[in-house]
Amino acid sequence: MAVQEQVYGFFIPSVTFIGIGASKLIPEKIKALGGSKPLLVTDKGVIAAGILKQVTDLLDADKMPYIVYAETVPNPTDTNVHDGVTVYTKNGCDSLITLGGGSSHDCGKGIALVVTNGGKIHDYEGIDKSTKPLMPYLAVNTTAGTASEMTRFAVITDTSRHVKMAIADWRVTPGIAIDDPVLMVGMPPALTAATGMDALTHAVEAFVSTIANPMTDACAIESIKLVFKYLRKAVANGQDLEAREGMCFAQYLGGMAFNNASLGYVHSMAHQLGGFYNLPHGECNALLLPYVEKFNLIAKVEKFAAMAEIMGENIAGLAPRDAAELALKAIRQLSADVGIPTNLVELGKRYGKDVKAGDIPTMTANAQKDICRFTNPRCATDKDVADIYTAAL
Repeated sequence: MAVQEQVYGFFIPSVTFIGIGASKLIPEKIKALGGSKPLLVTDKGVIAAGILKQVTDLLDADKMPYIVYAETVPNPTDTNVHDGVTVYTKNGCDSLITLGGGSSHDCGKGIALVVTNGGKIHDYEGIDKSTKPLMPYLAVNTTAGTASEMTRFAVITDTSRHVKMAIADWRVTPGIAIDDPVLMVGMPPALTAATGMDALTHAVEAFVSTIANPMTDACAIESIKLVFKYLRKAVANGQDLEAREGMCFAQYLGGMAFNNASLGYVHSMAHQLGGFYNLPHGECNALLLPYVEKFNLIAKVEKFAAMAEIMGENIAGLAPRDAAELALKAIRQLSADVGIPTNLVELGKRYGKDVKAGDIPTMTANAQKDICRFTNPRCATDKDVADIYTAAL
């Protein structure tokens, strides 16, 4: 905690419904928020998995009119937001439902900001730039996960600069969040792994953040425990509802932690890989996590030692520094078990991208502008950031 005057905020949705069958509440709860004709923001993957139909069947049964905007891409762009705003206004929508993982929720948040506050999405890059509340907003999560269904964060790619704009604004927190593991059983193993490691990254970065506090620590600790208990099981068998529900809670608790303690250089650097190469956010985080935390270790030795024990490592009789190293070992082993690539070149090849050392100076400069870096536990120079990218290459 702080050694000087410090006031901590704690941001979460007003209400969250979590557990098997929670999605059945969607029509009732959007009406409770005051919505009567929502724009439903989603993506092609959610449609292909049959999840959109599960939700629209509920709305149809309730005789609620709605409009679907399903053009969100994996790293949502300013163009997605602009097009979604047009669909919302032209069709006279009065509320918002986002359905999916982080991409759908972030895109929806961008649409909501521009509809209610005007201007362009670029105007809201940074912290708390909005001045007006959003329309009634219900977020339905289908991954575990980004936790975007319950956070005050959105990340939108600026297609002209090829960078991800990080938006932190308490007004974009959804009014109601729904996490139903039934909607997650269709996630393929690779996506389960990537989103699960994203959840772990949130918890780890929040735990060692410079503005962590007892409330965020409690959330981060339990999130880490649940990820290590359930992620391997969820990747091995997506139909395992116990594992899916466990990961629901893991990602939500991780969201509670980072929504209030913020993040660090893993996200600052991962955002550049997503913006520059259009690589998946979860896998970028997962790959960078052990490299960045190796750099951070000397700043938070006691916390890394505590994490090692939380992750199931035997730290009995070890000096704190030696115990802390076991946390990095545990992270690497979990990543390997769930199939995360070990370096950036390998990750790039998986998606047909050529990750090059020559791009590191540009990505480093942009990472140093990203708001997530401000709460990293160890200060990093441009050379430090470039060295981490190079080590991960």
